[in-house]
Amino acid sequence: MNKKQIFPFFVLYVVTIISSIVAVILYIKYYPIESKVITEKINKTVVTEKGIEEAISNVYDAVVTVNSYFGERKVGTGSGFIYKNEDKGYILTNNHVIDGANNYTVILSTGETVEATLLGSDAYSDLAVLSIDKSKVTKVATLGDSDLIEVGNTVFTVGSPMGEEYSGSVTRGIISGKDRTIEVDDVVTKVIQTDASINPGNSGGPLVNLAGEVIGITSMKLASSEIEGMGFAIPINDVKLFVQSLEKSEKVSRPQIGVSLINVTDTYRLYYYNIRVNSNIKSGVVVADVQSGGPASKAGINKGDVIVKIGDKDIDNISKLRYYLYQYNIGDTIEITIIRNNEQKKVNVKLEGN
Repeated sequence: MNKKQIFPFFVLYVVTIISSIVAVILYIKYYPIESKVITEKINKTVVTEKGIEEAISNVYDAVVTVNSYFGERKVGTGSGFIYKNEDKGYILTNNHVIDGANNYTVILSTGETVEATLLGSDAYSDLAVLSIDKSKVTKVATLGDSDLIEVGNTVFTVGSPMGEEYSGSVTRGIISGKDRTIEVDDVVTKVIQTDASINPGNSGGPLVNLAGEVIGITSMKLASSEIEGMGFAIPINDVKLFVQSLEKSEKVSRPQIGVSLINVTDTYRLYYYNIRVNSNIKSGVVVADVQSGGPASKAGINKGDVIVKIGDKDIDNISKLRYYLYQYNIGDTIEITIIRNNEQKKVNVKLEGN
């Protein structure tokens, strides 16, 4: 074999050696990174799961099942949680869980049933506060800050879906939306939306973040054959506005303008009150009566005026009017836009309490 015949084999040999070296270098360089990435992902998953377990343990024993009775007949069941233990144990739940009842019991995480006392309730905010003997309290939930939530945050619920048989059930999800508003029974409420499973019996239980803090009270679920996975909770910061009044058995005081109202679309009631509204006005709230000496009366609002704005917010109906009105405080002066004789007019109204 001459040199010309040997040369191609030599080149192939050299190329093979170099390729092998490069392959080894690449393997050493990249395979450890891939292993590291996989390890990091596993560690993150373990840390997240551990965080959820710790968060659940922070609140689990503070959650109770609430049963309400009228005489001997059970009229409501739901969930609640102990948020304070001082002279007594204080429990937050929903108003609709205890509505129509005259005596109450709670089932603790230990399975013990104890008598509870209703301290205060408010139908509009759907909140109620119960109390139990402080010696029965083993865990107190921490209230968080619902203003800090972000869409995508992991959350979970603890409660009694379908009643006490499934008490202590935990469901997990994410924040699907914040600062939502929904209208139920002519009440507009600001809510947190979550895809965590919420069922009858969960009402009044806590919506909890990964720090184990309560950021909302589960209150209702929008469910139909077309819509699934939409649960709602009252933001805990809104709850904090009323909880002290409820603890003291005080009526929650909200701003009022001193009028009776009819939706502009309610033609039957308008006819009954002998009020005519221009057919071009498709939304708004009609003043049916004005309280003598009340805020509206002092501002010059008359029967038949159509309220179409509070501040810069459009008013479609009575529910929206209440919602935007209740964003203000008693004593505030607000600008209300009315339509009178087919002309818009702005008036300033100083709010009074109910």
